[in-house]
Amino acid sequence: MGYDVAAVRARFPALDKGAAHFDGPGGSQVPDVVADAVAGTLRSAIANRGVRTAAERRADAIVVEARQAMADLLGGTPSGIVLGRSMTQLTYDMARALAKQWNPGDEVVVSRLDHDANIRPWVHAAESRGVTVRWAEFDPETGELDTAAVAGLLTGRTRLVAVTAASNLLGTRPDIPAIAEAVHAAGALLYVDGVHLTPHTLVDVGQLGADFFACSPYKFLGPHLGVLAADPGLLETVHPDKLLPATDVVPERFELGTLPYEVLAGTTAAVGFLAGLVPGEGTRRERLAGSMAALERHEELMLERLDSGLAEIAGVTLHGSPRRRRTPTTLFSVGRVPPAEVYEFLAARGVNAPAGNFYALECSHRLGLGDAGAVRAGMAPYTDESDVDRLLKGVRELAG
Repeated sequence: MGYDVAAVRARFPALDKGAAHFDGPGGSQVPDVVADAVAGTLRSAIANRGVRTAAERRADAIVVEARQAMADLLGGTPSGIVLGRSMTQLTYDMARALAKQWNPGDEVVVSRLDHDANIRPWVHAAESRGVTVRWAEFDPETGELDTAAVAGLLTGRTRLVAVTAASNLLGTRPDIPAIAEAVHAAGALLYVDGVHLTPHTLVDVGQLGADFFACSPYKFLGPHLGVLAADPGLLETVHPDKLLPATDVVPERFELGTLPYEVLAGTTAAVGFLAGLVPGEGTRRERLAGSMAALERHEELMLERLDSGLAEIAGVTLHGSPRRRRTPTTLFSVGRVPPAEVYEFLAARGVNAPAGNFYALECSHRLGLGDAGAVRAGMAPYTDESDVDRLLKGVRELAG
């Protein structure tokens, strides 16, 4: 069956406020089932995880279910799912832990295409250990990061490469499997920022070749949380700082303090919602495959409608390469109008398309956009043609 965007939209209470939301790359709206799961958990008897009381067992079940849900979404294994405050927090924690194994003269590779959350933790960790940082540059005209730009930096001293699976600013999707092959041939590890890819396509961490894959449920209809997927055997070799009484069992050894059970329940609900975007049968992973394929087709149509419409407006500049495969994300400028003013103009017309560098600071500067960046419009499962047309109408008014 086809993708029924009207039925999907009916499940999002926030849309009743009337705005057209293109701010999903910074955090999507949530469906009713996610809000209900969070509220229901907060209303329930909950304790620290255990087996003796009903409250303890309920807490334990919520954690187990969340790990399984994320494993289904990412093609991983529950024992390799680490839960944390945010992708940024998890990446900083992992960088500090991995850096214990580095020595002066070792090297790490980061990319100018990335969000700062997959740059600065590695830069800081390298500085703490006397490790050299090498920078992979992308083409500012196309926004593309070629595999050769990464592979050419690899040496026998490379310990880790950090790269995004999709630019949160441009939507650019580097060839992660090819990069992984080169990284592993050099004997290094690959840390992939999957925050902007996971909401838009079915992820298989194993097929990507990522040793570590980090994402954020609040970008794919869930609550605020960070998730890191890795092979449990690899996690066994990493020893983060932790409290002495805390368990050393993987993946719990990486999770500091009591987990936010209500947020985990909401995450499980979000994965379930994604699996049901279109009718289907089979395991949750199989239903996710069908739903994400249908979602990808829908979002591509919305992106094509937006890109073609913007291209027809005099004075509008599309950044990056719209013809190349990317996530449904458009970065654009309107003549000499400051991005913040475009943002404000559209917001006054009920169109939420924010402006800035969105923490992809290196990328924004590489594009020549400085700290101010540009206007970003991202598609989500609830984006429909009327949303796109409202954005285009606003831009035409401003450009005229």
